[in-house]
Amino acid sequence: MEDSIVLKEHEEVVNRKLGLLLQTGCLLMECSADTTRIMRTLKRTIAFLGLRNENLHLYVNYDILMVNYHDDTHSFTKFQHCKRHIIDMAVISEMSRLSWSCIKENLSLDAYAERLYQLGKKKNRYTPWEVSIGSGFACGGFCVQFGCDWTSFFYASIAAILGFRLKMFLAKKGTNAYAGIGISAFVATMLAWLFTFLSVGPVAHAVPAFLHSATPWHPLLACALFIVPGVPLINFVSDMLDGHIQTGITRALNTLIMVGAMSFGIACAIKICGIDNFVTDLPITPHHNYFEYAIAAAISAMGFSMIYNTPRRLLPVIAVGGIIAVCCRNFVNLGASNGNIGLDQGVIIGSLTGSMLVSLIITRAQHWFHTPHQCISIPSVIPMVPGVLMYRALFAFIEMTGVIGQVTVAMNNLIKASLVILCIALGVALPHIFVHRLLESKRKQRLYDLLCERHRINKEQKSQEK
Repeated sequence: MEDSIVLKEHEEVVNRKLGLLLQTGCLLMECSADTTRIMRTLKRTIAFLGLRNENLHLYVNYDILMVNYHDDTHSFTKFQHCKRHIIDMAVISEMSRLSWSCIKENLSLDAYAERLYQLGKKKNRYTPWEVSIGSGFACGGFCVQFGCDWTSFFYASIAAILGFRLKMFLAKKGTNAYAGIGISAFVATMLAWLFTFLSVGPVAHAVPAFLHSATPWHPLLACALFIVPGVPLINFVSDMLDGHIQTGITRALNTLIMVGAMSFGIACAIKICGIDNFVTDLPITPHHNYFEYAIAAAISAMGFSMIYNTPRRLLPVIAVGGIIAVCCRNFVNLGASNGNIGLDQGVIIGSLTGSMLVSLIITRAQHWFHTPHQCISIPSVIPMVPGVLMYRALFAFIEMTGVIGQVTVAMNNLIKASLVILCIALGVALPHIFVHRLLESKRKQRLYDLLCERHRINKEQKSQEK
């Protein structure tokens, strides 16, 4: 009888530990942590829970996590489904901190479960309008990177603010996510088109001169870029490089559908507006000075950070990271061939250089600000994501009429966008991978020391109880 009671208690404890492990992994996956980050955090959680690593098998997928644990006589298996997928850098950062502090503070299972519950309940650090305004100005910053003037910057920003606010409203009402993307892209593009009348329309002569823009069509390129899924794109490449093929492919397909929905909404708006193929003909090579590039990059980086619910204390850091990444990219990319100052090596090499430089700096900065590398590096490189090239490629396929050269234009944009995304992800990942490997022995030693200290404290407490 006593043996059965002890056995039952053992089963309940093991099941609870496995449940907490799955909750930890699902929370990270739902907040868009890359799979390597999830596995790294879960290994520390396994050590905290006192589970034997050699007896535990963990399966991490985009929608479901599974764990199996066995001892000499029993096998326990649990599943947990990921209920949603958002981007929340604050939760990723705090979850990483919790995976260390739970061992250091010798938390009980109840205390750990409570902290995990509170993390899952945390609301957005920004109000809906703050996020909308941040995303709008981020799109305006993108517009400057494409060569628009500062008047068009505000037109693109206003259209994006209202489009993003509509997207949030539709999501709150339970609208299909992809339908919401298409509708908000359509509305944002229509609003940007209406702003062109202030510069080139029949009412332009009645509008004050300061409202005139020399680049009235550029806002149509950037007003819907708040939709471009930069974090899933980078996570997709990172997962594929780290060998998490299935999760990476799922992220890639989800990203493709999102960009497709955005392209469809923009295409519908352009058809209604009667604009003739501006997406392929409108030049996007900028001719600003580097001070303007820096301002636009900082605005875009901070704006997207607000969408990703990044802690406010990190916004200035990410702004500096965005400036470094974009200015380095532009200096390597632009040059005499397009009337700019730079090395003239092209956008692909430029993107690799910019992302690698900022990632290398952040491998050190993450220890200063006590936050994971991903929470600073990804928002910093988001202003380099080739959103326009992506939807230009899809738009070209949608608009294809059989004219010679259309396939070439579409494939050129598609291949260039794919290579830029690959280079951005490589640039972010490679310095972190090498530095992490150099520090891995120190991390293992730190974890071992914390576990030894925890064991010593528990032993002392038991001896005092006796």
